[in-house]
Amino acid sequence: MSLADSESQTPPIYLDCLNAEQRDAVLHGHGTIADPLLIIAGAGSGKTNTLAHRVAHLIVNGADPRRILLMTFSRRAAQEMTKRVERIAREVMGERALILAEGLIWAGTFHTIDARLIREYAPLIGLKDTFSIHDRADFADLMNLVRHDLGLSKTKKRFPAKGTCLAIYSRTVNAEMVLEDVLKSSFPWCLEWVAALKALFAAYVEAKQAQNVLDYDDLLLYWRAMVTDAGLGAEIGARFDRVLVDEYQDTNKLQAAILTGFKPDGHGLTVVGDDAQSIYSFRGAEVRNILDFPALFTPPARMVTLERNYRSTELILKAANAVIAQARERYAKDLWTERTSTIQPKLVTVREENDQASYVCEQVLAERESGTLLKHQAVLFRASHHSGLLEIELTRRNIPFVKYGELKFLDAAHVKDTLAILRFADNPGGRVSGAAAYSGRGSVNGRDGDGCA
Repeated sequence: MSLADSESQTPPIYLDCLNAEQRDAVLHGHGTIADPLLIIAGAGSGKTNTLAHRVAHLIVNGADPRRILLMTFSRRAAQEMTKRVERIAREVMGERALILAEGLIWAGTFHTIDARLIREYAPLIGLKDTFSIHDRADFADLMNLVRHDLGLSKTKKRFPAKGTCLAIYSRTVNAEMVLEDVLKSSFPWCLEWVAALKALFAAYVEAKQAQNVLDYDDLLLYWRAMVTDAGLGAEIGARFDRVLVDEYQDTNKLQAAILTGFKPDGHGLTVVGDDAQSIYSFRGAEVRNILDFPALFTPPARMVTLERNYRSTELILKAANAVIAQARERYAKDLWTERTSTIQPKLVTVREENDQASYVCEQVLAERESGTLLKHQAVLFRASHHSGLLEIELTRRNIPFVKYGELKFLDAAHVKDTLAILRFADNPGGRVSGAAAYSGRGSVNGRDGDGCA
């Protein structure tokens, strides 16, 4: 008997590892193509496990995996999600599950999915199916060439660099904002270049079209154009019975418009996210997407909140809940855990960044003296470049460390080039420094920066 037969039957045994709220989210719709669902997943609440179980549960109960669309924030997340779905389904169905799970061919990022769809529908939307997709570095170079052709690379006052121009263009597209508003909110130092930027972006679009190439922003633009066409939008929507979107708090306006474009009634649509974890507004992410989601549909989307945290201790969650409660507009949630601890989190205030780096180093050494190995200690940052001063201080104090994510500050090419020049200036007889300074000269003086000067 399938779950569609009875709402009151005992949940299947493979869901025993989930808590009550997680099971509620997984069982939503009981095997039918259900009304829209919003899963508000607090930090550390088992969001990925819940979403994977929902997909696996759909497949186990007869859903065609080829008609399931699963969109995640990164390719790595999509691969991890697919593996979990396969594992869960295999527990129930044995080796037959592998055949079914392999049919989950529409799992990936927004850009991965829309690239496939645009390639398929290219002739219908005025594109040659031989178009190519370049990465961000390639299009920064193309932006630079167009900028040079328009004479904007030789202005009396330095025009915004290619990276800045591309960032402005991308934010304008993804946030669906007018250029002037983007500059006022995020790039105020470039306001004097409004007219020139408009001309640059128009020429940039023409250059892409002439070369039959698309950038990542184009992928979203073309997909939105496809789903807002009545006939094509309905056709694409009919291809997928279930659509599941992870990290919905990090979607931008364009991505939200795409979802409602091919699933206007929300049937079969599940989005997962946490408004309290929306930190990518600088990339065009719009927290209103998740705050306004239930009201997009009639009746409003159902909401399930995951509040049990499996990652942190009670005292840390108490502090986190107090911070989250300060938000003027939010989904109410009270994270809790069964993990206890007597160690209170600390809020430390220092005068400046150098003092911050010094304090962290002192704490690291103190912990080491009390018996905590260096390899058992970690420092977290919101962005990799925030670690620069701490890396310098760790190096100065001869504290060994490993950096995950990007190169160490002192290993970055531009830093090594600068140090080589300084060493050579201090000691012109140093042949190694001289050779390094000479070979790196282009990276110091000729490399296009990412701001306005």
